[in-house]
Amino acid sequence: MFARTFGATTLGVDGLIIHVEVDSAAGLPGFDIVGLADALVKEAKERVRTAIRNSGIKLRQEKVTINLAPADVRKDSSGLDLPIAVGLLAAYGLVSAATLDKYLFAAELSLEGDCRGIRGILPMAVKAKEVGFTAMFVARDNVNEALLVEGLEVYALDNLAQLVGFLTGQERLVPAKPQVAAAEEGVFCDDFADVQGQFQAKRALEIAAAGGHNVLLVGVPGAGKTMLARRMSSILPQMSPEEALEVTKIYSVAGLLKGGGLIKERPFRSPHHTTSMVAMIGGGSVPRPGEVTLAHNGVLFLDELPEFGKKSLEVLREPVEDRKITIARAHGTMTFPANLILIAAANPCPCGYAGSPDRECKCTPYEIKRYTQRISGPLLDRIDIHIQVPQVKYEELSSSKRAESSAKIRQRVAAARKIQLQRLKKYHIFCNAQMNHAMLQKLCPLEPQAKAMLEQAFRQKHLSARSYDRIIKVARTIADLAGAENIAAPHIAEAIQLRNDKGLGTD
Repeated sequence: MFARTFGATTLGVDGLIIHVEVDSAAGLPGFDIVGLADALVKEAKERVRTAIRNSGIKLRQEKVTINLAPADVRKDSSGLDLPIAVGLLAAYGLVSAATLDKYLFAAELSLEGDCRGIRGILPMAVKAKEVGFTAMFVARDNVNEALLVEGLEVYALDNLAQLVGFLTGQERLVPAKPQVAAAEEGVFCDDFADVQGQFQAKRALEIAAAGGHNVLLVGVPGAGKTMLARRMSSILPQMSPEEALEVTKIYSVAGLLKGGGLIKERPFRSPHHTTSMVAMIGGGSVPRPGEVTLAHNGVLFLDELPEFGKKSLEVLREPVEDRKITIARAHGTMTFPANLILIAAANPCPCGYAGSPDRECKCTPYEIKRYTQRISGPLLDRIDIHIQVPQVKYEELSSSKRAESSAKIRQRVAAARKIQLQRLKKYHIFCNAQMNHAMLQKLCPLEPQAKAMLEQAFRQKHLSARSYDRIIKVARTIADLAGAENIAAPHIAEAIQLRNDKGLGTD
C-alpha cells in the first residue's frame, strides 16, 4: 500500500518541504530509504522501527521503500523520523492516509518512541505556512519556536503513541498557545556611561552605528578597544520584526536558539583568533551558518585582528562588501545573509606600544612591517572608519563624572537611521553603508567646499575608488546625525579624519 506524508528540512536558512512517500508490499522483508538521504537520515529506519515497536504497535514483515522528494536535494535532518514513522503506519493501514495532506510533521524519535526537538523548526514552520499547511506537529521542546509563525496551528507531542491516538481519533490534542513574554526594559549591562574618556572613539562608533559602517580600532594594550566594541550593541537601533525573524531563523538552523523565543537584541559575535575559515563563513557537506551569518543584523567583533589566520580574514572580503556569503558545494550553492557591522581591534605592532608616548616600542621595523602585513590592503580598504585609541589619562579614569549613556547615544542613532530609511526605502536598503556608487551620486550632493576638500584628500592620500565612496558614505551619516540635507565641508573633514590609514605600526 502507498502513503504520503510531509516533513521538512532546511536549505541554507530557509525551510524546505519534503514529500515522504512510503510503499509497503509483500515480498522479501526490507527497509530502504532513497532520495539522497545522508547517514543521519538513513539511520532513521532503525530508530523508526524500534520506536513503533516500543509504542506497542506490531508491523508485518514486508518490503518497505521510502522516497524523500525532491530527490536532488541532500537531506540531513533527524526531524524526518516522525513523518517517516507516520507514513509507514499509513502504508500499513494503521492510520488514515486521507487526513495527512494538511499536516506537517517534524521531530526526532527516540528508541522508546519519545519525540525530541530538532534545530531549524522556525524556517520549517515559516515554509509550512507559505505553502498552505494548516497544522504542524513538533516535539514539545520546539513548540515556542514554531508558535512564532502566526496562523499555523502547532501541536506539541511527547511521544509517537500520542500522535497515533490523535490520528486514529482515540485521543484529543489541543493546539498549543504562545506564552506571553514579560516586557523588556531595555537595560544594558555594558553601557557607554562606564567608558571614561575616548571621546573620538565613542564618536566614531556612534557614526558607525548610525550608518552601518565598519570600524578598525588601533591602540596600545589596555586602551579600551574591547570595552568600546562590546558596547556597540547598546547603541544600535532596535530590530524591526522582519529583522528579528531573520536572526531567529539563522540561530534556529544553527541550533543556538535558547528557549525558542524571538531574538530581539542584535547579535554580537566575537570569535577567537584561532577560528578557522569554515567556522568564519560557514560550510560543511551541507553548509551551515558561520560567524558572519550569525552576526547578521548585528556586530562581528574581531579582537587582535592580525592574529587571525590569513585565510580566515581574506574570506571576509565578500560578506563585508556584498553583505552576503555564497558557498558552493557538490550538491548545490547556498547564499547566507551577512548584513553586519564589522568592528576590528588591533595593536599597532607585536609588542603593542608603537607610537606610545609613555612606553618604548621594542619591535624592529621588520617585525612591525611583518605584523601589519598580516592584514591585506583590500580588506583594510573595505573598512570605512580607521581610528587610533590612545591610552586613557589618569584624570579621565579618576573622574567621578559619568559619561554619556548608551540610551542617549541610541536616540541620536535611531533618529539618523529614520532619516536614512526615508531616503533609501525605494532602493530596499536601510542604511548609508549599503549604498552603491550610483546612489551616492544621486543621494549625496556635496557642497562646493566639501567637494574641493575631498578632491585634495583624494590626491594627497592616493585614495582608491572604494575609499572615495566610503568617505562620502561616512560623511553622509555625519550629516544625518547633524540633521543636514547636504554634505558640507565639516562633514567631509570629519569623515577624512576618521579614515586614518596610518594606525598600524606608526611611530
